[in-house]
Amino acid sequence: MPKRVLTGTVVSDKGEKTVVVRVERRVKHPLYGKIIRLSKKYHAHDAANEFHVGEIVRIEECAPISKLKTWKVIDRIGTAKIGAIEIDEPEIVAPTEAEPVKPAVEKAEKKPAKKSTKKAKAEDVAEADA
Repeated sequence: MPKRVLTGTVVSDKGEKTVVVRVERRVKHPLYGKIIRLSKKYHAHDAANEFHVGEIVRIEECAPISKLKTWKVIDRIGTAKIGAIEIDEPEIVAPTEAEPVKPAVEKAEKKPAKKSTKKAKAEDVAEADA
């Protein structure tokens, strides 16, 4: 009987000599007819620890290696889609002499103290009558 061969993406390489491969398949929904993606994860044997997260690999079924591992990685089809992103630190810009620093203005200078609202209304009515 021939061995099954599947293609998937490595989602974890944290185990020693083990990678977790997600294999997606597209099926038609039985009732609604929409094409949906179903995925399943397989633990595969990677003897040299050469495969990393994001790579597209081909796996083949084999005799059980451990409780979960019944697949082994054959080869790499594609490299990781997302590469390492380097973030440059922003340059610190010192304030120039053209921009003068504004002194803080005290609140007392800005506005006089407010009168209570009832007294203010009474005074406004008295002024209007006069």
